[in-house]
Order: sequence, then structure tokens, then C-alpha cells
Amino acid sequence: MRFKDKTVFVTGAASGIGDVTARMFAAEGARVVLADLLEDEGVAVTQAINETGGDASFVKLDVSSETDWRHAIASAEKVFGAVHVVVSNAGISGMVPDHENVEYMDRLTSVHIRGTFLAIRHGAKAIVRAGGGSIVTVSSVAAYCGLPGLHMGYAAVKAGVLGMTRCAAGEYARSGVRVNAIVPGLLPPMRTSVVSADPAMRKKFFETVPLGGTGGREDAANAILFLASDAAAYVTGAEVLLDGGFLAYRC
Repeated sequence: MRFKDKTVFVTGAASGIGDVTARMFAAEGARVVLADLLEDEGVAVTQAINETGGDASFVKLDVSSETDWRHAIASAEKVFGAVHVVVSNAGISGMVPDHENVEYMDRLTSVHIRGTFLAIRHGAKAIVRAGGGSIVTVSSVAAYCGLPGLHMGYAAVKAGVLGMTRCAAGEYARSGVRVNAIVPGLLPPMRTSVVSADPAMRKKFFETVPLGGTGGREDAANAILFLASDAAAYVTGAEVLLDGGFLAYRC
């Protein structure tokens, strides 16, 4: 039980990586706060965790809203007493039909850049109050290379997530807060995926992956749990690749 007596706050927890991550933290003894805009889906995951012996609470959160963040963190501290880990996972897909769409660029920036910034800003303060802990952000291989059908803004915002992660790792280290990132490749489609959900596109992409096939959401969650755990106590500012070796040939 790596996270017994710890409280973990997970954004984008109603589906995908966030859902799996929240369940795995709960299975490891954590009290889990699931945060998402999708209230019905988030409540359903929360109930499922509690029905299997976990301890979870749901809070509705727009990650781009500072007001929402203040309320969500205060709610987590009121329910569970403290926040020790924040997983900044909420995101929207980067592979959409129009890779030059300006409105989508604004959405990408709002969710990934502003959302990650606020997660670190408010998460770090809460973790310091708790006596120390960890923040894990979620980037993408798109931060390192372009991909067919990728919105240009997605590459920019995911590179920005890594930049903020590195900066925050240095800024908060002496305060007892570690900040690391996972960097997934093409995992199972997100709820908002369009181009990357196409089977033909996925088959062609995975032909370029040395390990072949797709990784699972559990692979991402396992990396998140490691970075948040005491086993990674001397790890901060790190970027853990979860791409099956995709970037190995592109260095």
C-alpha cells in the first residue's frame, strides 16, 4: 500500500488515463479526489472506487478556471485533510481534422497550458501545507516531433507542459515538492480523439514503433504512481517516455 494515508488529486479523472490512475491510486491505499468537468461520468468512477473498498470523492473542475481550482483544492482539504499528490492529467486530443483551426488552438492553450499552470500553482501550495509530496504532469511525444494530422498548437502546448514541469521542479524542490512528467506516445484514443481514433491511421503509426502495438492506459498510470511514490524520492524534473521506443529513432 504505497499511498496509505495519502491524498491524491487527479484531474481529467472521469475517463481515460485519469480514470485508470485514480483507481490504481485507490487500490494502493490512497484517498482519491477525482476532478473533471464531466460530472456524471466522474461521479460514476468515484462510486465504483468506493464500492470496491476505496476512499474517493468527486469535485467538478474546469482546469482553466482559477476560481474552480481554489474551490477544488479547498474541498479536497476539507474532505481528506490534506493533498499530497496532484496529477495534472486533464487534456483534449491534438489530432483533429483541421490542424490550423484557431478556436481549437485557444482550447488547447486553455486546457493544457493554463490548466497545467494552475495545477502546479495551487497543487504546490497544498502539498507544501501537507508537508511535501509530488506533482505529475502529462505531456506527449508531440512535444518532441511533428506527426501527420497533428494540430500545430498541440505540439506547442505539450512542449510548454515540459517547460513548466522543469521550471517548477527547480522552484519547488526546496519546499518538498517534486514535479515530474510522463510523455506518452499514441495510447488508446481519448474521449475527444478524432484522427487518432481511426484504425487505419493507428495501424500505420504503430508500424513505426519499435516495440509494436499500443501501450495501455495502465502503462501511463504505473509511471504516474512510480513518480508520485517514495521510490522516486530523488527524482524531480524528469520526463518518463511511454512510447514503445518511437522517439528512439528520432533523436
